[in-house]
Amino acid sequence: MSGHNKWSSIKHKKAREDAKRGKAFTKIIREITVAAREGGGDPDANARLRSAVQAAKAANMPADNIKRAIQRGTGELPGVSYEPVTYEGYGPGGVAVMIEVLTDNRNRTTAEIRHLFSRHGGNLGENGCVSWLFQRKGVLLVPRSDDLDEDRLMELALEAGAEDFDADDPEYYRIYTAPEELHQTKENLEGLGVAVEAAEFDMDPSTEVRLEGKQAQQMIRLMNAFDDHDDVQNVWANFDIDEELLADA
Repeated sequence: MSGHNKWSSIKHKKAREDAKRGKAFTKIIREITVAAREGGGDPDANARLRSAVQAAKAANMPADNIKRAIQRGTGELPGVSYEPVTYEGYGPGGVAVMIEVLTDNRNRTTAEIRHLFSRHGGNLGENGCVSWLFQRKGVLLVPRSDDLDEDRLMELALEAGAEDFDADDPEYYRIYTAPEELHQTKENLEGLGVAVEAAEFDMDPSTEVRLEGKQAQQMIRLMNAFDDHDDVQNVWANFDIDEELLADA
């Protein structure tokens, strides 16, 4: 695993399985509610809400659930107030880790995040300790297929407004954009006949830390533990781990 942060692909595969069990709904509903609260209830005018609604539809969430989550965010319905918090820390081998959460109890969540770090060979750090290593990007995931030529897709991606193209993943092509161009690039690609399975924001690391053996296994367990936490919306890290190990993540 090298170059761009590829945990987004693994997270997406896990989310597909979670969606089958309804496990993904909790996180998506929180994201919809906060996005509507901060940017209004119109997905066409609120890029963050538009991403959350698209994720909800991809997870086969009922339309009524989506509508109620938006209404809780805009105040039309009562609901729990979630606070966005970003945590930074270090995993095994000094890997930089960034975590975005939505929580209704910051003290509880902080204690739980600290515990997960220490349990898997890492430690929670201060704000700003690793964020300087990451750059925010938009990423589009396009499933591979026999009908989709890689060179042609790269041409279409650049024509649609992409900044970079990554073909290392065995299941997806990853197309990178400036954050503010994510949704427009997605719409442009779809207009060119390209099926985009996911559009999300990513944190691209400027450097990587190579992990092998026990430390690699610890890091994978740490990432999975964060992904499984109900409050955690996103987690990013700058590790470099062999694809064979990541395949079983």
